[in-house]
Amino acid sequence: MSKATCNSKPTSGDLAWWQLSLIGIGCTIGIGFFLGSSLGIQLAGASIILSFLIGAAGTYIVYSRLAKMTIQDPQEGSFCYYAGKAFGKWAGFSCGWNYWCSNILIMGSQLTALGLLSQFWFPDIPLWIFSAGYALLSLFVVMLGTKGFDKMEDLFAIIKLAAIVMFIVIALGIYFGWIKGDGGGSAASPGNLPNTIKEWMPLGIKGLWSSLIYAFYAYGGIEVIGLMAIQLKKKEDTLKAGTIMMFLLMILYVGSLGLAVSLASFEAFNEKESPFVTALTNYDLSFFPHVFNGAIIIAGFSTMTAALFGVTTLLVTLAKDGDAPKLFQKKLEFRELPLPSLLLGVGGLAASVVCAFVLPGKVFEYITTAAGLLLLYNWIFILLSSCKLEKKGKVVSVVGLLLLLLAISGTLAEKTVRNGFFISILFVALIGIVTLIMHRKWKKGGGKKLKYS
Repeated sequence: MSKATCNSKPTSGDLAWWQLSLIGIGCTIGIGFFLGSSLGIQLAGASIILSFLIGAAGTYIVYSRLAKMTIQDPQEGSFCYYAGKAFGKWAGFSCGWNYWCSNILIMGSQLTALGLLSQFWFPDIPLWIFSAGYALLSLFVVMLGTKGFDKMEDLFAIIKLAAIVMFIVIALGIYFGWIKGDGGGSAASPGNLPNTIKEWMPLGIKGLWSSLIYAFYAYGGIEVIGLMAIQLKKKEDTLKAGTIMMFLLMILYVGSLGLAVSLASFEAFNEKESPFVTALTNYDLSFFPHVFNGAIIIAGFSTMTAALFGVTTLLVTLAKDGDAPKLFQKKLEFRELPLPSLLLGVGGLAASVVCAFVLPGKVFEYITTAAGLLLLYNWIFILLSSCKLEKKGKVVSVVGLLLLLLAISGTLAEKTVRNGFFISILFVALIGIVTLIMHRKWKKGGGKKLKYS
């Protein structure tokens, strides 16, 4: 995740548009896709393909509106800054904290997923033990302040892409008859996608509707690219970079999921296993599950650790801007470590470990849904800010808002994901209460004004 912040001071950069596209792909592809898509398939069946196409359309609208604002007024704070510019300091404050909370939940989702993936090899070890182990390891890496961590992130991005490409190549090998099945019961005939509506949507329209949140969650990361667009050599390339990124992601996501759902029956998929491992279970590929599982764990751990870096840095900046207690901007002399900020992030990880202990069967589903919803709430702010600040494109923004609301409301349609909605509302309520208290404080103190130039 991003280490960018919500400052309003513009800077120049030296990134080429294609570099930003690649960074975007690396930031976006994560456990939300590798494992979260299984939750979507359980709800939508083969129609998960349609969910991901709708998700791509909605995500692209959000990014295109953010890109337009970036081109017109490039700022480091990106969506936080534009929300504040459009609606006042309360909006920028809310966006910053909502983004912090969403990243905490994303870390929790990834932490739980890492535990589930590790149970593939050690099914008898409780989920919370794996979660605690990965949390401690992530904290250790952050405290080391490894200088080469950014370069390692590039390597991990390549691993994630390679895992998807490896699955696609193997699946195509099955289609061409190079790889034979072992006769297992869950295998579907290669290339035989469902022919009837019932086969496409086993749980009906409601299942497709409820699965949208997982499709949107898999595309989560475009706001990171908005934050990094300030580093482009040519700010006018922001839209081009995002367009290429979204097109490639859509091809990878839809293509790989289309192959997955055509190689295994709907009943075979479950939230404890990547759909790509499930799809190849009944083929003579004993190496694949282990290699693929290991690649996802490495990639997921890197993303979670980067997110811990990100929320720690973001909280320091919020404190400097007066949007968080000044305690959180303090740093130790040892490696310039912002200990108070880091400890609050670790507190979020600890809460995930506790949840894994109390609710081992449902914690991934609940946290993933809530994390996806908090991301969409920030995306709504992006579209509303665009409507206020941009003269053109209001119709496109409204279409985007309708798609986001469709995904959000879908979580209420299915009881298995409904709890995630209520968790997200709890976070929003807490942020709202704090924002109201701060608003009165700003008003009483004459208001700390942001400079929008």
